[in-house]
Amino acid sequence: MSPQTFYDFNPNDRNEKPFPLASLRGKVVLIVNTASRCSFTPQLDELEQLYQRIEAQYPKRFQILAFPCNQFGNQDPGSNEEIQTFCRVNYGVTFPVLAKVDVNGPNAAPLWTWMKEKQPGIFGLTRIKWNFEKFLISAEGQIVGRWWSMVKPGSLEEIIVNEIVNEGTGTARQGEYASV
Repeated sequence: MSPQTFYDFNPNDRNEKPFPLASLRGKVVLIVNTASRCSFTPQLDELEQLYQRIEAQYPKRFQILAFPCNQFGNQDPGSNEEIQTFCRVNYGVTFPVLAKVDVNGPNAAPLWTWMKEKQPGIFGLTRIKWNFEKFLISAEGQIVGRWWSMVKPGSLEEIIVNEIVNEGTGTARQGEYASV
């Protein structure tokens, strides 16, 4: 049976153990492919600030998940442990940074393949173009938005809050937020 929602996936955590996304059921989730040596890496700080602001306002209703990826310019060559330390020490990241994945190609992680198929990017492209592309998942486990690397995390705050507040009302659904 093919996956129907975000909750059908179990990517690996930083220790290469399954991280069941079903444990996030009922939360709005922002997914980001990250890299430690990219010009967009400072977005880790913005992501942490966004996470803290929304968590303070809507406790336990929002989660960010980072997926390190080394497919773009070899910009995240470290081990999972090195990446964890880098994110925590340099940017104070408290949200989960999962195991390094491929987001494109024949070895792409199943979650990333599903997200790209469900919410193609600009011009219908399904591939991830670069580090720090973002997907927003509703509390029901469906994709409601996709944004490219240039979109700053803070600019998504209103969209994320609207998705949290309007949960289950049909206000924000797949495709409502266009890729920028």
